[in-house]
Formats: sequence, C-alpha cells, structure tokens
Amino acid sequence: MTPVLLPVINLAVALALSSLVVLLVGESPFRAWKLLTVGAFGSGEAIGYTLYYATTFVFTGLAVAVAFHGGLFNIGAEGQAYLGGLGVALVCLAAGAWPSLLVIPAAVVSAAAFGAAWALLPGWLQARRGSHIVITTIMFNFIASSLMTYLLVNVLIKPGQQSPETREFAPSTWLPQLHEVLSAVGWQLGRSPVNLSSVFALIACGVVWFYLWRTRWGYALRVFGHSETAAAYAGIAPTRTVVVAMSMSGALAGLMSVNEIMGVQHRLLLNFPGGAGYVGIAVALMGRNHPAGIVLAAVLFGALYQGGSELSFDVPTLTRDIVVVIQGLIILVCGAFEHALRRPVDALLRGPAPVRDQTVDELAETSATTR
Repeated sequence: MTPVLLPVINLAVALALSSLVVLLVGESPFRAWKLLTVGAFGSGEAIGYTLYYATTFVFTGLAVAVAFHGGLFNIGAEGQAYLGGLGVALVCLAAGAWPSLLVIPAAVVSAAAFGAAWALLPGWLQARRGSHIVITTIMFNFIASSLMTYLLVNVLIKPGQQSPETREFAPSTWLPQLHEVLSAVGWQLGRSPVNLSSVFALIACGVVWFYLWRTRWGYALRVFGHSETAAAYAGIAPTRTVVVAMSMSGALAGLMSVNEIMGVQHRLLLNFPGGAGYVGIAVALMGRNHPAGIVLAAVLFGALYQGGSELSFDVPTLTRDIVVVIQGLIILVCGAFEHALRRPVDALLRGPAPVRDQTVDELAETSATTR
C-alpha cells in the first residue's frame, strides 16, 4: 500500500506548496489549478498535446528507471536522446522514397542503437575503470551537444540556409498522427502532434516490465542493484550487468527522438530534447521506477507542460517560470523528501503497536523463577 499512497501524498504536498507560491504572486490557486486542468484535458486537442509531451517523458523515465534498478544513476538521457535523433535523421535523410513500412522500423532501430552506443561507454568506464556514472553521463551530455552543433552547422545543414537544421524529410518518413488515424474510424481527437510513437512508448513499457520482472536477466539486474556483493556471490557478472543496463537505458532514451524528429519536426534541429532527459529523472522517481507508475507520472508532467502553457496565456502574472517552479517543487518533494514522509506513512498503515499484557508476562516470569 505504501508504494501507491506515498506518491499521492508527495504530490498533494507539492501542490499545496505550489498553491502558496501562486498566492504569493497574488492569484487564486483554485482558479490557477482550474485553468491548468482545462488547458491540459479540456478538449481533444489539449489531451493530444498532453499525451505528446507524456510520450517523450515515458521514454526518458523508462531509461532512468532501468539504470536505477541496476544501482546506476543515469543522468545522460539528454545526450543519449540527442544521439538517437542523429540516428533517426541519418535513416530518414537516406531513405528518400522508401516505403513507410520500411523506414519506420529502420529509424526506430537506429534511434535505439545510437542511444545505446552513447550510453555503453560510460557503463564500461563505470564497470571496468570505476568512473562514476553520474559524472561521465553528465559529461557525455555536453559532448553530445557539441557534436550535434558541429554536425548541424558544418555537415548536415541544408544548403543555402543559416538555421542549423537539416532539410525536411520526405513525407514517407513521417509518423502518422493519431488524430488522423482515429478520424478514419470515426473518433475525433482534435489536431495535435501526438503520433504513433505513443503506441511505441506503451510497447516499451510492456517490454521493460517483462524484462525486469519476468526474465532471469531482469532478476539479475535487480539483484545487482540491491547488492553488488550478493550478485557477485551468486555468479552475476558485474561488468556485463552494468554495460547491458546502461545500453538498454540509452536505447530507451534514444527512442524519445522518434516522437520529436519523425512525429513532429520532420527534420533534425538543435536542442530538440529540450530538457526531457532531466524531466525523465523526476518521472522515474515519482513513478517508483515501475512502468505503470512512469506512465502516470509522465501524463502528470505532460499536463503541467501543456496546461502551464495555457495558464501563462490566460493569467499573465503566472508566467512559464512559475510553472517551472511548480515542476521543481514536485521533483523536490518526490525526490528529496520521499524518505522523510515514508516513516509516517508506514506507521499510519501499521496502526498502533499491540499493548503487551503485563499480567501474563509477570506470571510467566514468576513461574520460570519458581522452577
């Protein structure tokens, strides 16, 4: 019960603190939350945008969660998504008039492969050289950003333009939009950027769940995450476990680029991850590193992104920075204060401790003494 109740309490505390921030700005918290909710879920178009953001956060949240189950704190999902986007772009640029049934699987595999390759080296350095995974993955984020800047300015840029981005991909490489697919069967979702990658995200959740809790490799990963010493005693190879975990994590982060590059932008451009790799850390923490919880947390952060944008339009005093503050409070409470709230919740669920019957205890002690 605690794993379910604790995130709810954390979220309630974060929203209460956010309401105080809104009051300090001089606005009504009830009006602000109403506008934010309507902006995120009040129409088919709003729901579509919320799901579009959530899809990105599902991939990055899964990436962080898989590494975390192995005792690894992957901060490099941002850079791994960047390199995944490079893999997608190279396939789409080379595809030309290839049929979609061939382009989409090739781009998905390429995104996963490039992301996995970018995470593999920090994993190897952690396993074989003792380099701290947090430091190396952060450094690789900056390397990925510099590499992409060089490629988009000097190599992949469309001839005759100054904007650092590639040419637009052929329409056959674009992912179908869900509102187009649903309208074909009579459902009206409203025009939004949510696309077929949302289905890929749900499939990824199922695959991650099956791997972690229904395979011996996933069990070995979780054992290693709990105790490296016990894992080594059980015959689990530390180097292979770390490298595989980081490769899977990087592959999931790389798949995030499919949503953005093939589903919306249809070109490779600078800074397309937009901080989603770091948001994925909060999503994984709030989702308890479980795919089902990650989906719910991703929808919450997607709603904050979409509803926060609408809120800033309707209430100018509640700027986008205020929404970032709210996100930060949720991350702070769900991350830093998690263990502070765990004990009271555990005590509440256990109830009062049973009262010892002093008379029975005294009689038993007297009987033992007499004997």
